[in-house]
Amino acid sequence: MNKGSVGFICGALLTIIAPFLTFAQGTKLLVVDKYKVYKRMVLADSVGKMVPIGTYDGIMYQPVYAGNNNFTGQRLYPKHHNTYLRMPAAKALLAIAATLKQQGYGIIIWDAYRPYTISKKMWGLVPDERYVANPAKGSGHNRGIAVDLTLYILDTGQELDMGTGFDNFTDSAHHGFKGLNAQQQANRNLLKKAMEEHGFTSLATEWWHYSWSGKTFPVLDLSFGQLAKLTD
Repeated sequence: MNKGSVGFICGALLTIIAPFLTFAQGTKLLVVDKYKVYKRMVLADSVGKMVPIGTYDGIMYQPVYAGNNNFTGQRLYPKHHNTYLRMPAAKALLAIAATLKQQGYGIIIWDAYRPYTISKKMWGLVPDERYVANPAKGSGHNRGIAVDLTLYILDTGQELDMGTGFDNFTDSAHHGFKGLNAQQQANRNLLKKAMEEHGFTSLATEWWHYSWSGKTFPVLDLSFGQLAKLTD
């Protein structure tokens, strides 16, 4: 097995759940696609629990993929759901929200946890690893440690101008793009600084994408409804 894909599964726990594990077709990527396996993992080590983050103070969830106004032109998520991160990543994001709130800013989340099946659909449309994760490897979104986000002004609700919108697959979305005006660059820097100070790392080609850089977790292919069962 690929150690990085196994994440926090080890020892006796691996022995117990091994018969229920699935490998992605044509790969050695471990995918947890059964709720009972996920539940056993969380009961054995709560650090792997998926925590709902879309309703906390200073955070707004705008699920782009719950409608068809996204790069796929399709509705990929249910209309009504929360979004999730693994517990340590969620705690870090809440700390970021608290810090930004003191400066008058809030967080808008466009996407966080993404079921593995959805990533495969996206790859079929945009097979470019600069912008869409190769399902042969799995992604931070599938593992519950990546988040796509921007900032807004708390008093007015206005989004900060970052130079492009979400899922802009051009060089202008890159962190190193030189064509931004001073305010746009300052806004990107504000987001980047806040995220990096709390353990997230940026993606060079997408200013909105950050991955928590602590623990590695296995890929999940569970529905939002299944995740909600363990948070009720």
